[in-house]
Amino acid sequence: MIRAAQIGLGWWGKTILRELSASDLIRPVLAIDPDPAARAAVTGVATGEHFEDALTNPDIDAVILTSPHRFHAGQIVAAANAGKHVFCEKPICITGADAARAIAAIEQAGLVLGIGHERRHEPAVKELTARLKAGDFGTALVMEGNFSQDKFLALPPDNWRLSATDAPVGPLSATGIHLVDLAIALFGEPKEVWARFGTHATNFANGDTLTVTLGFKSGATAMMSAILATPFDGRLTLYGSQGWMEIRDREHPESPQGWDVTTRMRGAAPDHRFFPPHPAVRDNLEAFARAIKGEAPYPVTHAEMLANARCFEAITRSALSGGIVTI
Repeated sequence: MIRAAQIGLGWWGKTILRELSASDLIRPVLAIDPDPAARAAVTGVATGEHFEDALTNPDIDAVILTSPHRFHAGQIVAAANAGKHVFCEKPICITGADAARAIAAIEQAGLVLGIGHERRHEPAVKELTARLKAGDFGTALVMEGNFSQDKFLALPPDNWRLSATDAPVGPLSATGIHLVDLAIALFGEPKEVWARFGTHATNFANGDTLTVTLGFKSGATAMMSAILATPFDGRLTLYGSQGWMEIRDREHPESPQGWDVTTRMRGAAPDHRFFPPHPAVRDNLEAFARAIKGEAPYPVTHAEMLANARCFEAITRSALSGGIVTI
């Protein structure tokens, strides 16, 4: 069993504690948060106030970061220096330079770095990725994706998730970065980006509506939208020269209700299937645990994590300037 410290006990930190309560591979044995009320709400796990409590604890093998994005780079470096493996929620960092510094520290220490892109572990996404690599869809042409929600409407205005400093381009850091990760997994290294961004239906300091077009070195294109002012919707479609596949989420990944999948190949009628709910969040963390134990490589490479952070930075620049930005 990998013994972990959960760093941050907000919405997603509590979700991870719940998901890992049923894991036989990785289990939080310490929960860290500076807020006494957050610590008091935790049962069955020891708690602490300071991040350093986890780093100096010899019983901790790994830390799971669900802290504000601006802390990620420093916390990853500190954990690596303390000999702790790190699982970091997305985005890994909001600049390429910070991501490079964090990844270098992990590599130098010979540790495992995981990232909170659980969508790669959804069964339908895994099938899509495998079929694309096998050549079933022919030449990859376009990915279209949407990941929107209205959960943040319930947050107080001073919550860090609505801060233009702590979470710049809010729809990107909240949901859109998952689509960026999937596009990188499907198409490889991105080349350029054009984004349109605004605050149209809320008073969020970091915006509520984002559309992104990513161009890839392969010639493929990804078109994505992320909105924080509309009820949940999740959709991913891959178009290839021989066919296409669409995945529609029935509910937010926090509590999955399954996926409706349509595939259409050249010369064939559409094929409609239902994929039942699956604990992708737990799968991701257990893949991290298996990598620590040396059983299998972690499925997101450091190069992909760095490309994702560079994309985040470039999308932010494009969103604020309105221009095309080279990545």
